[in-house]
Amino acid sequence: MNSFLGRYDCVVVGAGPAGSAAAIAAVRAGMSTAVVDAAPAGRDKTCGDGLTPRAVHALKTLGLESALPAYRNRGLKLHGYGGSVTAPWPRSVYGTEGSASPRMLFDAALANLASTTGADVFYNCPATGVSFGADGSISAVETPRGQIHARWVIVADGVRSPFGKKLGRQWHRGEVYGIAARSYCDSPLASEPWMHSHVELNDADGQIQPGYGWIFPLGSGQVNLGCGALSTDARPAKVNTKKLLVQYADQVHDEWQLGEPQNITSALLPMGGAVSGVAGPNWMLIGDAAACVNPLNGEGIDYGLETAIMAVDLIQSMNPGADATLTWPWVLRESYGEAFMLARTAARLLTYPQFLPIAGPVAMRNLGGRYLMPAAARLMGNLITEEDKDLVARAWRAAGKVVSGLRADTPLWDLV
Repeated sequence: MNSFLGRYDCVVVGAGPAGSAAAIAAVRAGMSTAVVDAAPAGRDKTCGDGLTPRAVHALKTLGLESALPAYRNRGLKLHGYGGSVTAPWPRSVYGTEGSASPRMLFDAALANLASTTGADVFYNCPATGVSFGADGSISAVETPRGQIHARWVIVADGVRSPFGKKLGRQWHRGEVYGIAARSYCDSPLASEPWMHSHVELNDADGQIQPGYGWIFPLGSGQVNLGCGALSTDARPAKVNTKKLLVQYADQVHDEWQLGEPQNITSALLPMGGAVSGVAGPNWMLIGDAAACVNPLNGEGIDYGLETAIMAVDLIQSMNPGADATLTWPWVLRESYGEAFMLARTAARLLTYPQFLPIAGPVAMRNLGGRYLMPAAARLMGNLITEEDKDLVARAWRAAGKVVSGLRADTPLWDLV
């Protein structure tokens, strides 16, 4: 017979930023809360480590300023195709300050705050199974240490979401997904107040890849250097991202006075809500597990923090016995649907090899550099404006002259 770890109002699966934020929000809402995580304390993850103004704002909303490092950045600088574009963070309700923090430090800081706030955090304790009640709701989460009984379950177990899969979560690879590699490099320019992206990314044969390289200063003597490519089942990105990262580091070595890339990791990344099965009667997937990730650049920390808050707010608002199966996908669509559709559109264009060589020089120079690329930078920062929507629509129509066979987006979070 299974041992018993406890009975809680809320069990959170995963102690990353989304899971820890959900636990903190749940405890503050008066719920007894447990967090289970398969990894030991001090976990790492393939990530650019950037914190957009939306992420900074979400941390402040939770009262977690102590998790923010002192370093601040002012926006993005985009380079490629013979041009450069500076795109400051736009003035908005989220503020104009971004930041960055290595995930090993950031995740640990938030998990420690969850524990000190009052959540019970169990490391090296994966959620390996689930028990259901007669109505299809989760009655208990199974772990190697024993059962944890739950009134609500919030699933924040990352891009692969092994526990989400047990609940029926499916990833739909017909939509754009990301493949990425990340490293850390010593650099005397690590306090540079701009995040840098190179949108013209070539492989060893000089072929333009459907992605970009990044250098995100961390303010600590190191930069996060990585590269990502966009892919679909129909148009897979045939690239070794770890090898491409080393080539990219060589290309920018002198400019950034880089040390050797360290701690190189890679990952696949479902994006833009391209998963189904994200909710049940008393459970919800949030953050990366729900593919709440920007389809242009893989940014997901801000969405992880926001969906954590949203999930707990929904729990508080629901009457006893209410069912979240349809409500949670609706909340996600209302919050992110339009922006994700726009970003999906832009990202899908980049997966067509004939599109970039034509559109890249236009986008990075003259009027394109003045208007289109700053709009793309705002899309990357999840800070879309009404003017940006019109620009993306125009680019989509123009692309029809270059790319054939474009299709409309499929729905978000309820794909069948």
